[in-house]
Amino acid sequence: MDTSKTIFCLFFFLVVHSIDSFGQGKTIFLMGDSTMANYADDYDPGKDYFKTRYPVTGWGQAFDQWMHVDSLKQIRRLIRPKKGQLINKARGGRSTRTFFQEGRWRSIYEQIQPKDIVIIQFGHNDAATNKSERYVDIEGFKEFLRFYVTAVYSKKGIPILLTPVARNYPWENGELNDVHKAYDLAVKEIVNETQCAFIDLNLLSRQLFTSKGKDYTSENYFMNLPAGKYQAYPAGQQDNTHFQPEGAKAVAALVFKELIRIQKAL
Repeated sequence: MDTSKTIFCLFFFLVVHSIDSFGQGKTIFLMGDSTMANYADDYDPGKDYFKTRYPVTGWGQAFDQWMHVDSLKQIRRLIRPKKGQLINKARGGRSTRTFFQEGRWRSIYEQIQPKDIVIIQFGHNDAATNKSERYVDIEGFKEFLRFYVTAVYSKKGIPILLTPVARNYPWENGELNDVHKAYDLAVKEIVNETQCAFIDLNLLSRQLFTSKGKDYTSENYFMNLPAGKYQAYPAGQQDNTHFQPEGAKAVAALVFKELIRIQKAL
């Protein structure tokens, strides 16, 4: 082989190798509640998702659409495009406290490798004052978030805190307003304190839903279903917290876009 071909082959190898190894971690962990959960991944063991739960879809479930090489190349400073994997541990009804008490946090902590990403979204269930089994007051909420962020840092991972994704209420004069209030602010306090990466998903999702309008958002994004359309909901459903597939995909796209922004700051 002549010298020019040798140099070309070496250059080609280095380029390909750099594309594969430029990324940081191998895994994106998701921890949170039902709005993030993956209902299709044996969520109810032994049951058919399409018969028992569909079309409910967590945005973490829809995030799978971004876990492909072409998409991951856009965040290669955060995750290795050819080796990236998604581990979604989100579960319905969980607050920062119950997620820890049930051992779900430990299952993440024991797997974290240096530079892995841990995306954390709670608040919906922490704020449930009428459900003592999951309720966490503001100070407790902040303490658990502080603990999670510190623990991820201790494993040399990258914690990313999210404000809770918006519910489909209250609407006023064509604009979706904030229902999370103090729990939204609590997340921001911990972000300011720990200087961890941050996605204001509450604000971003409210802006998105407002741009689509109340009627479109209610009918296509949230679980407001007519009777007789889905096997799992023969009587229909009125649910302005959980997503249909289109809503979950839209929120997942917001999160991915924010990961692009975050990686540029590294």
